[in-house]
Amino acid sequence: MKMESIVMKLKDHTPTILGSDKFSKYAVMVPLIQKEDGIHVLFEVRSKELRRQPGEICFPGGRIDQQDRDEKSAAIRETVEELGIHKSNISQVFPLDFMISPFGMMIYPFVGMLNNPESMKPNPGEVGEIFTVPISYFLNNEPEIYHVNFKVEPEENFPFDLIVGGENYNWRTRALDEYFYIYEEKAIWGLTAKILSHFIEILKK
Repeated sequence: MKMESIVMKLKDHTPTILGSDKFSKYAVMVPLIQKEDGIHVLFEVRSKELRRQPGEICFPGGRIDQQDRDEKSAAIRETVEELGIHKSNISQVFPLDFMISPFGMMIYPFVGMLNNPESMKPNPGEVGEIFTVPISYFLNNEPEIYHVNFKVEPEENFPFDLIVGGENYNWRTRALDEYFYIYEEKAIWGLTAKILSHFIEILKK
């Protein structure tokens, strides 16, 4: 291969996150509603009929489809489908930092205002119940953070003879921070709590 050909290949390359083409991509909405005592964050409790994470607390969201114009459109579509609210009643939608999960997912979170929330008709196939928490609660209460350690286990035929140190190679270990907010006996945790914590950090700046 000639240098000119290499230069052309590099010139046409747009950098992205290495391996991201294999990641599952999801969009999530942090829904806000106005109540008499101020702004509240709305949460879903996943239907017990769902195969994945039944009964867990989450935000509206799901996989980004090919027909979605972009990540924001996907977050709005999922919110409309899950909460049964008209698209015109979702406003002030802004992006948060996107996240890369150690489980091969890229999550694009957004915050949006839900107007006319009394018109919501949650989809019973996906949503068991909804509830709200005053945003002031999260501004005044830090999440509890616990650590999950990952153990390195190479597969049986791993070529230890090709690396310095062999079977005694000093693998770099990894820990995952799990966030928990406890509100009236409801445990908000995992990616939902991490996204929420990031949103609250932005508000506190």
